[in-house]
Parts: sequence; C-alpha cells; structure tokens
Amino acid sequence: METGLNTNLPISRLLKQSTPFYYYDIELLHSTLQAIKQAVSGMPYHIHYAVKANGNSHIMEEVFKAGLGADLVSGGEIKAALAAGCPAQAMTYSGVGKADWEIRLSLENEIGCFNVESIPELQVINQIALEMDKVAHVAIRVNPDIDAHTHRYITTGTADNKFGISLEDLSSVIDMAQSMPHIHLRGLHFHIGSQITDMQPYVMLCETINRLQDEYAQRGIAFELINVGGGLGVDYTDPEQHPIADFERYFNVFKHHLNLRPCQTLHFELGRSIVAQCGSLLSRVLYVKESRGKRFVILDAGMTDLIRPALYQAVHQMQNLTSAHLETATYDIVGPVCESSDTFAHNSILPLTQRGDLIAIRTAGAYGQSMSSTYNMRALPPAVFSD
Repeated sequence: METGLNTNLPISRLLKQSTPFYYYDIELLHSTLQAIKQAVSGMPYHIHYAVKANGNSHIMEEVFKAGLGADLVSGGEIKAALAAGCPAQAMTYSGVGKADWEIRLSLENEIGCFNVESIPELQVINQIALEMDKVAHVAIRVNPDIDAHTHRYITTGTADNKFGISLEDLSSVIDMAQSMPHIHLRGLHFHIGSQITDMQPYVMLCETINRLQDEYAQRGIAFELINVGGGLGVDYTDPEQHPIADFERYFNVFKHHLNLRPCQTLHFELGRSIVAQCGSLLSRVLYVKESRGKRFVILDAGMTDLIRPALYQAVHQMQNLTSAHLETATYDIVGPVCESSDTFAHNSILPLTQRGDLIAIRTAGAYGQSMSSTYNMRALPPAVFSD
C-alpha cells in the first residue's frame, strides 16, 4: 500500500508499532544534508545545526557525521551534542539566559563561540572566565529591528523582542568587549526569526550587516566571523512536492547581497529546514465522532506529542495511511488531551476514516519530539527510524 511516506518500512511493520510514535526518514535527512553541502561548496560558510529543533541522539549523530556544527541554547544541549560527536570548537551557544553552570561547562569544553545577548551576560562571562583562567570567544548578538513577517511567537529580530543588543547600544558593547581581558570578540551574530519563506528580510539583513561592517571598518574594527542565524522555512502544506528546502535560493541571498571581508567566515544556524520534512508523527484513530454536523477524528496523539498546532496555530498535512476508501469526508482532527486547543487540523479532507486507522501528521521532524511533554501524565512518544 502506498503510504505517502518515503519509508523503507512496510506498512505491516508500522502497524505493529505502539502509537503515537515519531517516524524518521534517515535517507531523506541524508539527501537534505547533501543538498546543503552542495549549495555552500567552495564558500567560506559554516553550518551549525540548531539542536533545539530536534535533539534526538540518532538524528544528531547523522547531522554531525555530515560535518555540521551545533547551535545550542542550554547546558543540556551542549552535553547532548558532545555525546553525539560534535566537536566543541564547532559549537555556538545562544540564548538570553545562560546560567553560570552552563557558562562554566562551555568554557571547560572550549566551545567555539558564545552569542552574547546583553551587557550583564558579557560581564558575567568575563568574570567566570577570569575565575577559570580562560578566554571566552564571543560574538555580539545584534537586534537589527527587522520584521521577518512570521508568527509573532517566532519573530526574534524586532525592537519588541527580548533578543540581542540594540543597534543604538552596539558600539558601546563592542568597546566594552574589546576592553575585557578574558573576552575575545570574534564577530557579530544575528537571528531574525523562524519559518521564513520570503527572502526579502534576509536581503534587508545583509544590507544592515554591510552598513555596520563599513562603519566599524572606518574605526579600524574588523570581525573574523559573521553569524546570520537561521530561520529558513519549509513547505508544511505539500511535503511530497518539496521534501527538501530551497537551500540554493537561501544561500544565494547571502552570496549576492552580503559583502564578506577577506578571510571572514559566514556562519548559519539551521534547524527546521534540516529535519522538519524527515519526521512524521504517526497516530491511531481512537474514535470518529459526529456532533452537530461536524465529524471529529479523535487520535491517540495529542498536543503533548506535537504542540505546534496548539501553540502556533501551525498547519500540518494529514494522511490516512490505511484507509482503502475512495470516498472522502471532512473532519476536524483532534487529540485526547483535556484542552480545546488540542486540535491538529480543522476541515481536513481524508478518505473515509474509521477506528484503528493509522494517521500520519507530516513535516513534524522539527519542534515536534523536542517540544513533547508529559502533561496529563502522558508518556513521551518514542522514535522509529527508516534505517
């Protein structure tokens, strides 16, 4: 039976798995990583995988085997990335609230770069590095006040967001960093949001970086690296048509619009675009309920397993993998959690669906398993891999 998934597992084996579970197509992950490597071939570009998108150990191992570094936002992620084989020198550590123990862990392992988000953080890193007789390598995260036109919860580069140093304060922070004996200022860091499919915000970011570099060059200040974050979006509505993100178009924006200096490297922190399409959440139908002219498909997966629709009103393609019916019907697809927001899709058209059918929620490889919880004392979903 055609499943709609790029899977090496027969449907009979999928049906034997206890649901809900995440299914990962490792072959598609490999193809995605190869597309990235081809798109940046010959360029001074360094790609760091944003572990927050999916911290599954097998996924990370495959990503790091391909030569990518890691973008990290917690001490737990640092430990997990080290265990999965990422060299510490290829790590960047982001986040507005780095705890002292996390800073010490980073310095002990001599990670490649802290992305510093505030003056107090810079002061604390310098003090801890002094106590440990270390030098901390840092990039200053700049808030460029650019609206990426994405969901307000995942917009990170406007003046209203908590992230980064404002353009007005940047000069004084750079002077401060350069005066600190246990800080090595490596460069500037930017990140304007997530699930960005319009390239114009990235063009605007390039123009901002070019202007800043020109201004600081006049002062004799040069940066060894520029980090433009990540945020490249994927196709949630038609994953079969676009299983791999348009990396060529994305990287071409920076090739054509960003003026790198000689010997300067450009760093990216991609997460969703690497792993989103290779993952699906598989769930069984518990009940089909009809009420006041509506039909509800009630799954054994809920917002505890995939919170994006409840949190972001995100859209995922739904597929019935087992129905043999040619006739279709319109359903609201919901979970069992005691919250009205526990809804995966409204007015979704599926083949006639019945109790026991296997439903795939597609493009769930990013911010799916990594954001799952035990709310309602539910078990965390396990993972099954194509390899």
